[in-house]
Amino acid sequence: MIIEIKVPSPGESITEVEIGSWLVEDGAVVAKDQEIAEVESDKATLTIVASEGGKIEIKAEEGEAVEVGAVVCTIDTSVEAPAAAEKPKEAEKAPEAEAPKAKAAEEKPAVEESSEHDKVKVTSVAKEMMKDHGLSVDDVINGLKRLGKKEVEAVVNAPQAAAAAIPQKEATRDEERQRMSSLRRKLSARLVSVKNETAMLTTFNEIDMSYVMDMRKKYQQKFVDTHGFKVGFMSFFTKAVATAMDFHPMVNAQIDGDEIVMPQFVDVGIAVSTPKGLMVPIVRNAESKTIPAIELEIKELAAKARNKKISVEELQGGTFTITNGGVFGSLLSTPILNPPQSGILGMHNIVERPVAVNGQVVIRPMMYVALSYDHRIIDGKDSVGFLVKLKELLENPELLFTGGKDAGELMLGI
Repeated sequence: MIIEIKVPSPGESITEVEIGSWLVEDGAVVAKDQEIAEVESDKATLTIVASEGGKIEIKAEEGEAVEVGAVVCTIDTSVEAPAAAEKPKEAEKAPEAEAPKAKAAEEKPAVEESSEHDKVKVTSVAKEMMKDHGLSVDDVINGLKRLGKKEVEAVVNAPQAAAAAIPQKEATRDEERQRMSSLRRKLSARLVSVKNETAMLTTFNEIDMSYVMDMRKKYQQKFVDTHGFKVGFMSFFTKAVATAMDFHPMVNAQIDGDEIVMPQFVDVGIAVSTPKGLMVPIVRNAESKTIPAIELEIKELAAKARNKKISVEELQGGTFTITNGGVFGSLLSTPILNPPQSGILGMHNIVERPVAVNGQVVIRPMMYVALSYDHRIIDGKDSVGFLVKLKELLENPELLFTGGKDAGELMLGI
């Protein structure tokens, strides 16, 4: 029986995809549910799986643009995959065959170490000769009658010889070219349009991460025992961003024609680096979720993005974005906007630096943060104020549970 494998729909607005790569060769025998190809749209990279096992016949080439629903290959289900061969049992016994040799080596007498000349390097051949004749390093050195030109040159030329032994990369003028994926072409066009169509500025601040780090260290094991996974920094930042939006809602707003749209929810995009390029899955309604719920969702979305299992719906929308260049060692950067969003937060590397605390110079783990924003809709007061509020929330993590308000004021109703 011959069955057709068609291109699935990545999303409502996508009518055409590109064959990114075939994961099997033409004529190969595949198993049911085996991944056989990667297809790329301008939003995501997705995989095609074999609905049945059999012999595959490829109908579309890599790099070819095909319509959603088009047949890209067929599978002849009358051809069955060969059974996996058993591993030879002889290999398991191989280590035992070496045992007598190892035992014999252990029984061989070792050369006596010299305390007077313990820094002298002895080659393996020389060691064997010394063993055979019952000589020590002292015996050999004391037996030298004189030092000649050969011995002096050996010492003089030792550094040059060592340098010459360092492997050098072979010089080449070759070039490697590869076609840009549909996703990267779309991303490139978006990045250029951001520069041309927005009034983008960046403001900076720094956060003392010792309070969040102390909390993670104190409760990490209990957190793992309770939830089954570790808590990271991104969930704290996501919750803090959502909380800070209550005080500076314009950072969460967007321009739509001649109108300003101010969502009453905070959908935070988390930038994830994948082999196919940057993807930004969305944590929706972050303002109403707990830190454990946010952490779990981030882990699941990031894993889907890197494994090419994420859907277009999980990448669409978003009112604000967070990108963490610190995982790659970045100390400071100016992140670029993800339109139509008006703001993006850049996290960076945590570095111990001397800072002034209560008139004293102390060492604290500090992180620079950057907010890039569209100045057409976000004024300097809101952009700077947003980062100040973010700093306050992360340096006093208990405020994340009081909506950013002082606990004493809440208790007193003021």
